[in-house]
Amino acid sequence: MTAIFTDSGIGDEERRRLLYSGELFTYGPTPASAELAAFARELVAEAFGGRDPEHAQFVMEVEDFAGLLAELKPRFIHHPTCKELLPKIISELGADPAKTYFDVPRLRTSTSGQYLTSGISYAFHPHRDCWYSAPFSQLNWWIPVFPVATDNVMAFHPGYFDRPVRNGSARYDYAEWNRTSRKSAARHVRSDTREQPRPEEPVDLDPQIRIVPDPGGVLLFSGAQLHSTVPNTSGRTRFSIDFRTVHIDDVRAHRGAPNVDAACTGTTLRDFVRAGDLAPMPEDLAAEYEK
Repeated sequence: MTAIFTDSGIGDEERRRLLYSGELFTYGPTPASAELAAFARELVAEAFGGRDPEHAQFVMEVEDFAGLLAELKPRFIHHPTCKELLPKIISELGADPAKTYFDVPRLRTSTSGQYLTSGISYAFHPHRDCWYSAPFSQLNWWIPVFPVATDNVMAFHPGYFDRPVRNGSARYDYAEWNRTSRKSAARHVRSDTREQPRPEEPVDLDPQIRIVPDPGGVLLFSGAQLHSTVPNTSGRTRFSIDFRTVHIDDVRAHRGAPNVDAACTGTTLRDFVRAGDLAPMPEDLAAEYEK
C-alpha cells in the first residue's frame, strides 16, 4: 500500500529512501514555493492580457491558445527568477543544495474538455518518467499555480510501482528526442504524432491516488511512479509547475527506485545543475549513465 506523508519532518535521506520505494510526500506552501506560484501567476496574467487564464480556452481559438502557450512556457522556463527560487524551495524542504541537482522548471497546462491535449499542452497517458531516459534516482516536484481539484490534477497508479507494464520505451532515445521532437511541440495542436513511450497493454487505472495541494504546495514523488493526466472535467484550465531533482550521492551509487520495465537509451542527467551554485552535472556521471 502506498503511504502519503503530509508535512513530514522526515530527513531528506530517509525521505528519498521512502520515495524510491513508492511513497508520496506532500507539503504546504513554503515561502519560496508560494513566491514561485505567485510569479507564475504574474507571467500567465500578462500573457493572457485581460482574459481569465483559467477560462480563456472558452473564448479563444485553439490555435491561438497554443501559440500563446508556445511563447509563455519558454519564458517561464528560462526566467532567472526561477533559478533563484528553485534552490530556495529545495533548501526549505530539507534537501542539501550542495548535493541536490535540479533541472529547469516547466509550466504545464491541462485544458478542460479535450480542448487541447497534444503538443504544447500534452495530456499524458499512464507513464513513468523513467521510460523517458530519466535516472531512477529522479524525484519529481509538482506545484499548482491556481487552485486545483480532483478532476484536473494527476493520478498515481500505485499497483504498478513494482509491476511491469509492456511499453514502447525501447524505441526512445533522449538525445534523438531533443534533436527531432522536443522543439516541434507547438505545431501539434489537433493531434500529436511524435513517438513517445506509452503502455502497449491495457492498464487498470484503479485503484488510483489523486492529491490536491494548495497553490504553491509541493507534491514529491519518484520518477518511477506510474502516473497520468486526469481527464479535465473541471471547466477550467489547470496551470502547474514541475521540476526534477537528483542527489549526487545516489547518482554515483546508482541508488534509486527499481527498474521494472524501462528499456530506453540516453540520459537526462546533463539537464541537471547543482542547487548550491548552478554547476553542471559532472560529465563522467552522465556518460556513465548513457552507457
